[in-house]
Amino acid sequence: METILETERLKFTRITPPFIHHLFNTKSKDEIKSFFDFDDQGFEKYKEMHEKGMETYQLSFLFFLLVDKQSNLPIGECGFHTWNKKHNRAELFYFLKADEHKQKGFMTEAIPVILRYGFEQMDLHRVEALIAAWNEPSLKLVNKFGFVKEGVMREDYFENDKHEDSTCYSLLISEYKSSL
Repeated sequence: METILETERLKFTRITPPFIHHLFNTKSKDEIKSFFDFDDQGFEKYKEMHEKGMETYQLSFLFFLLVDKQSNLPIGECGFHTWNKKHNRAELFYFLKADEHKQKGFMTEAIPVILRYGFEQMDLHRVEALIAAWNEPSLKLVNKFGFVKEGVMREDYFENDKHEDSTCYSLLISEYKSSL
C-alpha cells in the first residue's frame, strides 16, 4: 500500500495482479472495501478478478489508485491494461469514481505521470487509448497529450446491451519524447 508517485493534489498507489492477490489472501472484505473505498459491487469485481485470474502468459495490467491528498480517499484509477510485455504496448485507462471529482483537472494532472511511468518504468513503446465517439472529455484528454487518431474499431466494445464503436488513438515513445 505504498505511495510511489505524487503530484500536487494526488498520491498514486500501484496496483498489480500480485498486489490484488495479496489483499484477498490476507485482508478481510471490510479491509479491502475500505482500502479501495469500494461498495459491494466494486468488491465483487475485484474478487472475481482474484478468483478467475488477471494475467495470461503474455498480457497483464498495472494501474494506480488515485488518492486525493486532501481527503486521503481514493477518487479514481489510472493506468494500463492489456499490457503486452512482449510487444511493449498497453492500453491506457482512467476513471473518476464520482461526478464531484470530474472537471477539476485530476486526469490532466495524473495522465502525464502515468505516461512517464509507462514509457520510462514499464518500457512501453506504444500506448493505446480506445474511446467511444460520444466521450468528448476523453477525446479532449488524449488530444491534449498528443495521441494520434488511427481509426475506428467497429463494434468492439459491449456496453449497455449493445456493441459500440471505439476510436483508436495511440502515442509512440518517439512522440512522447519529442513533446517533452
